[in-house]
Amino acid sequence: MANIAEQLHDAAKRGGWLDRPALLDGAASWSHRDVHCCGARLAAVLAGRGIRRGNRVLIALPDSAALVALFLGVGRLGAMSVLVNPQLPALDYRRLVEQVRPHLVITEPELAMSFTGVRWASRSALVATAAKADELAAVETAGDTPLYVQFTSGTTGAPRGVVHAHRDIAAYHDAVGVDMLGLGPSDVSLSISKMFFAYGFGNSLVYPLCSGSSAVLIRARPTPETVAELVERHGVTVLHAVPTAYANLLAETGAEPYRTIRVAVSAGESLPVTLGQRASELLGAPVLDELGSTEVGGAYCANRLPDNAPGTIGRPLRGYEVQIRDDSGAPIPDGTSGQLWVRGPTIFSEYLNPADRRAMVVQSGWLRTNDIAHRRPGGRYVYIGRSDDMEIVGGINVSPHEVEAVLREHPGVREVAVAAIPDERGASKLRAFVVPVGHADPHTLAQELTDLARAELAAFKVPRSVELVERLPRTVTGKVQRFVVRQGAW
Repeated sequence: MANIAEQLHDAAKRGGWLDRPALLDGAASWSHRDVHCCGARLAAVLAGRGIRRGNRVLIALPDSAALVALFLGVGRLGAMSVLVNPQLPALDYRRLVEQVRPHLVITEPELAMSFTGVRWASRSALVATAAKADELAAVETAGDTPLYVQFTSGTTGAPRGVVHAHRDIAAYHDAVGVDMLGLGPSDVSLSISKMFFAYGFGNSLVYPLCSGSSAVLIRARPTPETVAELVERHGVTVLHAVPTAYANLLAETGAEPYRTIRVAVSAGESLPVTLGQRASELLGAPVLDELGSTEVGGAYCANRLPDNAPGTIGRPLRGYEVQIRDDSGAPIPDGTSGQLWVRGPTIFSEYLNPADRRAMVVQSGWLRTNDIAHRRPGGRYVYIGRSDDMEIVGGINVSPHEVEAVLREHPGVREVAVAAIPDERGASKLRAFVVPVGHADPHTLAQELTDLARAELAAFKVPRSVELVERLPRTVTGKVQRFVVRQGAW
């Protein structure tokens, strides 16, 4: 039987971890037995509400043990979970409903008004009903049966729904949980990224259920102080975050709470070398940079324990192949930057909306990621940036990531984004938008950053202006929204 809900339950039995903690949700601790049994009972409740094989169930909930159990319950029925951000405007939900056409929406009562014209159920009502229900056996599925949908982060425009299958879950764990991190039942993970995002989905749902370990769940977006307190309280051994979160931990917390951490992971954006080194010193553990995508479902290239090379994204993970190609699709030599292509067991089956035209990005099993990278002799890869992030200044392509990496070396810079902004004549000029550390004098900091860029970059890559801002525009997953930065104001 290929149904992943049944596979995970059987693995917990064989591994002897049914009664070990799986999910630490506020004051509650759910064992692996609790999660799987609740999932089986929720499957019975959902079946009673008419959910059948192939149906779509849209889930708009904060991270919780109930969310994991609901995911397993939907999967047991051979239906598809569509995981979405629980903090979107009502208009975005209406657009999602039009695209997804769910048979049921599961959310909190306060969000119900955002889902007009569609059946909905509250999380708490379903869980309460499930407490009195019998467990339902999993329906038989094939490995390629659709299991869930997640949406791309929308850094360059409208998000796209990506469909993944039952067989993908084990492959994610083989690559990251086993090959990269060596997770075991004694590990305790904490992910700042949420489960509606591919990164958080692996961290908080896939790897704990596959390895017998446990995950600390955070419903709201945590402050640095909250992260430090939870790490110390639960003895967290594996921390998953994005570069911005590590910068905030450095700025607002000390090293004492992090004594139990053995490894940290960074994803979502490129990790600057200096930030990674400083974060490693704070945590007393290596910070491993990884690269993945929603279309792959998780990470496919990463640094590992103990093979960590700061400034790179390491080597392909178990099951994946990576190539660097030119614009025509032909492989190119080591040291030459080009398009990054990946092939492996979890390349998405389709976009939810056929108009998104999967055929344009997948060829003969290879996914064109639209990331730019190069391969070093020896097999490690260096991430340059998104091909759609490139700025054109005076007819020359400029990677904003290269410029940003130099500006981040200044101790007065917390965050920075660089974009080509039209001047009063309509000519594109590079402008650096900087979130400063503390209260900086704008003129002094701007001059120092300009001098730094001139010392380390070609003249055409030096920003012509520096603007201090309170924040950068980011998606809910923490990535900079480049298309908003290019507007010059937000």
